[in-house]
Amino acid sequence: MRDYGDDDDAEAFAEGIDQQLAAVREWWQTPGPPPAFRQVPPPELKTRDDVEDFLREQDVRELRGRALVLFVTGHGIPGKSDTHFLQLPASVEQRPLATAVRTSDIIAAALDSHVDNVLVIVNTCFAGSMHAELAALQKDIRRSRRHRCNLDVLVTCGHDSKIQVLRFPTLLRGALLRLRRNAGITTPYLSVPDFMAEYARGLREDEERTFKLQRVFDGGNYQPSPCLPNPGYVHLPEVLGATQRHEPLAAEYWLDRATGRAQETDQGWYFRGREQLNRAVASFLGSHSPRGVLLITGCAGSGKSAVLARAVTLSDPVFRKEPLYKTAQDSAPRDTLPPEGSVTAAVLARHLDAAQVAADLLRALGERPAAVSATGDPVDVWSRQIQDYVRSCRQTVTIVLDGLDEAAEQARILGDVLAPLAPFCRPLVPGQRQDEDTSAAPAVRLLIGVRSSRPDGNSPGGAAVDELGLLRTLRDTFPAACMERTDGDSSKHDIAEYVTALIGDAMDADTRRQVVPAVVKAVWPSFIDARLAGDQLRSTKDPMELALSEGWHTKLERGIRGLLQHDLQQVQQVQGLPPEVALALLQAAAYAKGQGVPWGEVWPTIAGVFLMPKRLSADEWDPMIEKLLSGRLSGYLAHAVEDDRRVYRPAHEELVDVLLDPDAGLLDFGVRDA
Repeated sequence: MRDYGDDDDAEAFAEGIDQQLAAVREWWQTPGPPPAFRQVPPPELKTRDDVEDFLREQDVRELRGRALVLFVTGHGIPGKSDTHFLQLPASVEQRPLATAVRTSDIIAAALDSHVDNVLVIVNTCFAGSMHAELAALQKDIRRSRRHRCNLDVLVTCGHDSKIQVLRFPTLLRGALLRLRRNAGITTPYLSVPDFMAEYARGLREDEERTFKLQRVFDGGNYQPSPCLPNPGYVHLPEVLGATQRHEPLAAEYWLDRATGRAQETDQGWYFRGREQLNRAVASFLGSHSPRGVLLITGCAGSGKSAVLARAVTLSDPVFRKEPLYKTAQDSAPRDTLPPEGSVTAAVLARHLDAAQVAADLLRALGERPAAVSATGDPVDVWSRQIQDYVRSCRQTVTIVLDGLDEAAEQARILGDVLAPLAPFCRPLVPGQRQDEDTSAAPAVRLLIGVRSSRPDGNSPGGAAVDELGLLRTLRDTFPAACMERTDGDSSKHDIAEYVTALIGDAMDADTRRQVVPAVVKAVWPSFIDARLAGDQLRSTKDPMELALSEGWHTKLERGIRGLLQHDLQQVQQVQGLPPEVALALLQAAAYAKGQGVPWGEVWPTIAGVFLMPKRLSADEWDPMIEKLLSGRLSGYLAHAVEDDRRVYRPAHEELVDVLLDPDAGLLDFGVRDA
């Protein structure tokens, strides 16, 4: 209701209503998973009959479907008998029973429809006075509907409060902006409590009691509601098939590692070389070896994850059809390509405990983790569920597990999740009699990435220094396992090819041939350092000047510490981001436990501690984080999902050590590089 012609502020009120409708339209046309909302244009409502005609013409009471959202706004009248009325332009204030509309009658039309999920938002004065009225109304809704469907009513003010006509659109747009920028909620829909919380973040302390959303009809469900599309949801392109289907943001991890890209927005494919290693992986994933264990190992930063990710992505049929990455297949020898569909599930174990790894593995297999009793052990229950899946699926199950050395419970993951699969991994003995078709026998292939020290040249057979550690335990658990290393001398040539690909056209071919060997000499065997160095060369204004800079080469020799110091030295000039603020944000991400730090209010709070004694105001942090994530320093961060929130963490454990080292001297720039 917008046109109250007799009011002194009728014109301003009508403009405010229009802004409310515009904000609502923007939110509920948010692109997301189908089906989209059908927006019904607001009718011109002046009398009670107009309201009833609208409900009847739109068939609100008999609607069926998945989600219905009803937004009600206009002047409200508090009744003397705990009844709330919606004032119409033709209403007589002293005769609400005859000339106004019971707001609960409009709400009831939606709640008692046949739609599975209903959300009503009432933005009128005194709307909070409907508590008792709606509690009584709830009893008249059939019990089966109350228990099966999610029915919610939100009001924007208390029982004795008046609204400000522009407050609702201001708060709604503020929530929309936060969800698109820093809330980090990754689900396509929001829960009602999440929606209310984001709306409330825009309130001043003195407004909280007056203008916060109140839930006067509680659907009782804290799960995401199809009534509330998430404006910040990012629908990832269908670049990966099975991985995308079960763990969408995990798909981003495999794509980042496989491509070797420096920034998330980069669509290039920079993986180069490592042909012998890729050939071994492709052979392991071939049809002639339905069982077995292959360990990919090497020192920190030597490209283990990239090799595994290449196998995960290039085995995915959907990815192989993606035109953007067709060159990745066309340029590679055929015997280095894993067969299509050869990887069943891929899981990153970094910072996860055994229960989380088992649950993620089940989800990657397309299974829902079984319910666990209060006294049950989830690891035991889900490990048995994995084994049952292997026995029943009647095909080889190939599992890729990366970051085992960075997991929270390495011993238990190995002993209680992986070790029970050992019988399914043992190669069949040639000539052994089988009582059933061997093609139907349970079979598992494990492709595992695990860190180990570089081989000691004085050790027999070049054994790794830490053979008594996790790598040795893996080999004891799987005696027939094969092993490939990523940090041999041949990787120098691979790093050279990788850096050349990253630099691209930023230098001519002759200059690249001069520059790349010096870079390789400084960064080998770290592909991470190579990625950062290549990105610095291709993104600077004068690559040749930087390449010839003695200061830059000194930083290269310091590894990731020196490379980060160089980028911190440049960030103020390039992006207007103070280096001390950038470092505080990176340190906060390194300090965060679990999978990383969420943006919201958490990241600025932790970073503020690292920034002391300097301080930033609350509204200064978000622009700083935006600059960090949109610039070259974003290459030092990876992202994951925890509790349905996007979180950020350093891209490598080695970087964590550097960021949390109080003696790192990352802001001691001294003489500039170039």
